[in-house]
Amino acid sequence: MRVGLGYDVHKLVEGRELILGGVKIPYEKGLLGHSDADVIVHAIMDALLGAAALGDIGQHFPDTDPQYEGISSIDLLEQVGKLLEENNYVIENIDATIIAQRPKMMPHLPRMRENVARALGIEVNQVSIKATTEEGLGFTGSGEGISAQAICLLLPLMDLVSNDIMMGSSGCGGCGGCGR
Repeated sequence: MRVGLGYDVHKLVEGRELILGGVKIPYEKGLLGHSDADVIVHAIMDALLGAAALGDIGQHFPDTDPQYEGISSIDLLEQVGKLLEENNYVIENIDATIIAQRPKMMPHLPRMRENVARALGIEVNQVSIKATTEEGLGFTGSGEGISAQAICLLLPLMDLVSNDIMMGSSGCGGCGGCGR
């Protein structure tokens, strides 16, 4: 099994839409960035890429490349999912946290989870997205920006296949492969 950790932060500015988890959230400010600046999806992508030792989002989707200007981060997440599949990784679960003083995230979290799960071709119950404040402390607490953290667990496909062969399709079948 492989564990990955992701982190992202973007500054809040006027004149931009606030997109988190692929959801447009009504708010007077949005996140500044080359793409849609979706910090939670960026953190998730970095966690997934890190777990697979495939670099980071800056390597795959550089902010110097005009083709990614304004792009939906959910579209980029789909590309990360395909990259994981090509490299024979299966996503076990994702746990992510949005850190923002405002706006309130609770009403939007179920749609964020659905968007992430759909983009990656996994079940919603494999994705946890939650939100917290920093009680007015730091740049997120003062409303200057929003940050996000994510952790994930990947399973190399070969581990799953090896385990199925050794244990049989429904547990230990006494095949003798492991000496039991």
